[in-house]
Amino acid sequence: MRIVFRLAAKARGGHTAAAMLYDRWRALVRRSPDAPAWVDPDPDATMTFAELAAAAERVDAGTGPWVFPRGHSVDFVLAVLSAWRHGKTVCPLEPYQAIPALPTPPPGMAHLKFTSGSTGAPRGIAFTQSQIAADADHIVSTMGLRPEWPNLGVISLAHSYGFSNLVTPLLLHGIPLVRVPAPLPELLQRAAAGRDAVTLPAVPALWRAWHDAGCIPGCVRIALSAGAPLPLGLEQAVYARSGLKLHNFYGASECGGIAYDRTETPRTDERVTGTALDGVTLAAEPGGCLEVRGTAVGNGYWPESDPALAHGCFRTSDWVEIGESGAVRWLGRSADVVNVAGRKLAPETVETALRSHAGVRECVVFGVEAPDDPRGELLVACVEAPGVAIAELRAHAAARLPAWQVPREWWAVDTLGTGNRGKISRSEWRAKWRLTR
Repeated sequence: MRIVFRLAAKARGGHTAAAMLYDRWRALVRRSPDAPAWVDPDPDATMTFAELAAAAERVDAGTGPWVFPRGHSVDFVLAVLSAWRHGKTVCPLEPYQAIPALPTPPPGMAHLKFTSGSTGAPRGIAFTQSQIAADADHIVSTMGLRPEWPNLGVISLAHSYGFSNLVTPLLLHGIPLVRVPAPLPELLQRAAAGRDAVTLPAVPALWRAWHDAGCIPGCVRIALSAGAPLPLGLEQAVYARSGLKLHNFYGASECGGIAYDRTETPRTDERVTGTALDGVTLAAEPGGCLEVRGTAVGNGYWPESDPALAHGCFRTSDWVEIGESGAVRWLGRSADVVNVAGRKLAPETVETALRSHAGVRECVVFGVEAPDDPRGELLVACVEAPGVAIAELRAHAAARLPAWQVPREWWAVDTLGTGNRGKISRSEWRAKWRLTR
């Protein structure tokens, strides 16, 4: 059923949501006009808050109701500010994404995100500006972000992770953003050079590449890892070499930040994602799936609604256990469950066991049709483990898993193709497997 829902057009004080955000931005500029805001490898693009504000007021927001920020330059931030100023709806896009043909947004919709599509077709998610602001507030409060520790901007600004950890902390909390044009070791070190302390949000694939290259800057004070499960071996290896704690961060496009590992030493259980962010309430529903409540939860999917996201609650498909301390232990995703000879298996269980092998850089496990059992599925493991024999991986899995959970089929690949978002598409690798057989 196709619906267009109404969103609250007013925020506290009677202002529109967009005006409320733009007012916060202007107040920030008045407090710190000469402080660095956007720091760029190109000196001509480096701006103070006052300079950024003046540049934003010169941007033509166009005639339509939508603004589509894209790219990895200051133009992205200027487009967001222009949209806030003119009360338009922000829809961030990656450089490779075509501008979508969208209907007129309903009143109060100030931001539209698209899901990554890693678990199905991408879906639009509608937000008010107060919900976008709440996510930034929760993240800054929980993680202890501060202007003295600027963000190194490596990850995509358009992705939910980058928007909430880089863009809104800059525009609402005055956390400077230092642009890193690409995640190359020399560019990362150049961006950090001469700084006493920085915050570095990244994904596991980047942390592994930087660790292998020995180029993680010594001035990193807050190291964030999100977008994909953080392998325990990588977290421990980084800590052993440099004393730097990689803080696991768990979130979703539908609701922003969910849980954060606040501890200062490596975890002992890879599946523990952390505890709820400030301002976020978590619970496991009777079926075991995680429910997220809070002021940052999106208004709903748009233009097609779904009761899984409504009324300030996001009912995820993630199976979890929540301990007495509030620690969230992620067990897997219900949509990925494999039927092995009549028994249900979350493939993440097998992936966790495989990642505990020192030679496994990354892996993905999925089920395909079993030719000898039309009612069940065959378990397949695609593994990125240079120089490690499949027989060794099979023995490693067999020593840690019941026999029925050990994959029957193995596929050694050069790379699983994780990008800056750190996402691996289980469905894409399943399709590739079928094409090779």
